[in-house]
Amino acid sequence: MTHTSQEFPVITDLIGDTPIVRLQKLQEPGMAELLLKLEMFNPGYSVKDRIGARMIDAAERDGILTPGGTIVEPTSGNTGVGLAMTAIERGYKCVFVMPDKISLEKQNLLRAYGAEVVVCPTSVDADDPRSYYSVSDKLAAELPNAVKLNQYENQANPQTHIETTGPEIWEQLGGRLDAFVCGVGTGGTATGVGTYLKSQDPSIQVIGCDPPGSIYVTPENIHSYLVEGIGEDFWPGTFNYDIVDRWITVEDRDSFMMANRLVREEGILAGGSCGTALFGALQVARELGEGKRVLCLLPDSGRGYISKVYNPQWLLENGMISPEEARELSPNSAHELLEAAGVSL
Repeated sequence: MTHTSQEFPVITDLIGDTPIVRLQKLQEPGMAELLLKLEMFNPGYSVKDRIGARMIDAAERDGILTPGGTIVEPTSGNTGVGLAMTAIERGYKCVFVMPDKISLEKQNLLRAYGAEVVVCPTSVDADDPRSYYSVSDKLAAELPNAVKLNQYENQANPQTHIETTGPEIWEQLGGRLDAFVCGVGTGGTATGVGTYLKSQDPSIQVIGCDPPGSIYVTPENIHSYLVEGIGEDFWPGTFNYDIVDRWITVEDRDSFMMANRLVREEGILAGGSCGTALFGALQVARELGEGKRVLCLLPDSGRGYISKVYNPQWLLENGMISPEEARELSPNSAHELLEAAGVSL
């Protein structure tokens, strides 16, 4: 038997150092080089793994999270996973509060990590007592030894990206970048990555992409939308508005169709908000033209959206596609395949 003194990592040691890839088919002649940073390569399959561990670290240092405590957090799913992985290692319980538009896959995913999940209505104001923000406040106040880490106000959120994601990007690209594009939810990624990149080269543009209805792009007309994980109806304390140089508004349909193009043309299965960011990044790359470089951060995997973004029936029922488009997105049934092959049943 061979013995080794090598010390293998635990799962949370694998957070970060995600790859950057080039496009093969979506890269058009005459546009800037468009690259993708794939945050689904984190162990919990999203960029939120980065802030989950560090928010817990900060809470422990500040003495507000103590042994045997309970973490309460409003989340669209990904931050919940990031918190749950570290919570399991350190012996904390988790209660996650989610809006009801979140896919059933993501709700059940958090339950698989042993968390309790509370689902609240989406179409209510942030200060409504039924909102997932308000319900999480109530639970944190009432449950024993509980704390709300609050990704929307917790400065460990953007600081994580100043210290990890931004430097990774700068090193991976050899310091050559003209524009950074991402969706904006809590604003932590845009603020943190943007702050770091601009500290290295102030000429780098930071572009935020969000759905209409988000306070970021349509502050005069805040309303609900179908894409998950980005957009807000209030101004989070984790977001520095001055960091974003430009906003691109992306409709739900364009987000979902772009996500479907990404997997079918590039083989990259990503979430709906990744479609939002990529739709905007393609626009920026066309405008900047050859000789420039654009990086688009894709925050998560598409595995949590199979019943929605990648389900032609759901897209059709929600007015995102036409019946003809639904047929194009639907794989042939066994009967159709056999018939096409000349085999009679």
